[in-house]
Amino acid sequence: MSTLTEETFGELRAIAARYPEPRSGLLPMLHLVQSVEGRVTPEGIEACAEILEISAAEVSGVATFYTMYKRKPVGDYLVGVCTNTLCAVMGGDAIFERLKDHLDVGNDETTADGKVTLEHVECNAACDYAPVMMVNWEFMDNMTPASAVDLVDDLRAGKEVTSTRGPRICSWREAERVLAGFPDGRVDEGPGAGEPSLAGLAVARERGWTAPSSSASGQSAIAKSDPSKQEAVAEADTSRAETETVQEEGQKDA
Repeated sequence: MSTLTEETFGELRAIAARYPEPRSGLLPMLHLVQSVEGRVTPEGIEACAEILEISAAEVSGVATFYTMYKRKPVGDYLVGVCTNTLCAVMGGDAIFERLKDHLDVGNDETTADGKVTLEHVECNAACDYAPVMMVNWEFMDNMTPASAVDLVDDLRAGKEVTSTRGPRICSWREAERVLAGFPDGRVDEGPGAGEPSLAGLAVARERGWTAPSSSASGQSAIAKSDPSKQEAVAEADTSRAETETVQEEGQKDA
């Protein structure tokens, strides 16, 4: 049975109204549906289609394309384990196997108590903290099979869990409402980045490197900030000029 109320319909319309092209609001609208229904339901698809004046097939095409949109009920905590290359070799595969055994679930399955849905994910974009997990889209860094088990046990027991680089973990539905564009007031809770992520910035500041404003001025800035790179820049310019000359001669011959 659908739980979409008039209040939810009003919020869906408010999301669509944020954009010059209303259908641009479809992604956050689907997140709002998930925050209410616990997944993307047929009723949610029809509601979005009606408000945006597009077909249900168009909405369904988007909902089935992105992995963040779920067609089966999700538990209170969506636990994702990165099993992409770096995380896998650093222990991600071992973490995933340990959690499957510990929770007695497979990929994209939910525990009997409805608390945890487990899935393997493709790259959390946090390779400097591998192996990495996510809980309701919040980072849990430098994990091990043992710490992963402790994490899910704490979640199931209702203990307060804090992201490594972010806020306290909320429920999945609450996180989905935030993704729909309704802030929970905790955006500044917890650190936004850690030392490994900022290492490159520290090196740049130590050496006086700055971001280029354009390709031409960028080459000049690099050369000035580090004279040892002047030769490399010159070689690149020469190579580019030679390539352009060959192309122009070829066009003349044609």
